[in-house]
Amino acid sequence: MRELLWTACVLPAIVVVSFTAACREPVTPAGGSEAYVPGLGEMMSLQQMRHAKLWFAGQAQNWELASYEIDELGEGFDDVVKYHPTHKDSPVAPKDAIPRMVTEPIKELRDAIDKKDARAFTLAYDALTASCNSCHKATNFAFNTVQTPAGNPYPNQAFAPAAK
Repeated sequence: MRELLWTACVLPAIVVVSFTAACREPVTPAGGSEAYVPGLGEMMSLQQMRHAKLWFAGQAQNWELASYEIDELGEGFDDVVKYHPTHKDSPVAPKDAIPRMVTEPIKELRDAIDKKDARAFTLAYDALTASCNSCHKATNFAFNTVQTPAGNPYPNQAFAPAAK
């Protein structure tokens, strides 16, 4: 029942937010010169998606997909730092917290993926997840707890490596 609710309600919402944020072209508002920048919430929703997809790729030992997802996750964190260096009511700026808290876990994940080491991948993934939660706590977002996915929210994607 929970998976049906997820697939019917939550997954479409994630897809709409992700697709909308990913497909927007920078626009110049009438009379202005600023390009569109997705909000921090939109960017973090994409990060949550990448985090989940990374898990499923690693569990399927699809190292090519895992490598792609870890690169996307890293680029997403770079974008957060670039476009949202500070955030309202946050005692620690994202530009300071993110590099300090996620750089090493992402490096460890890349190393595990490069070595095609499933055990090291799981340990590094858990470390990244803990770092995400530490960052949320430091920036007053502790109410947003990240965890290892319990179910696959992407029934339309095969995570097993493609046959060659």
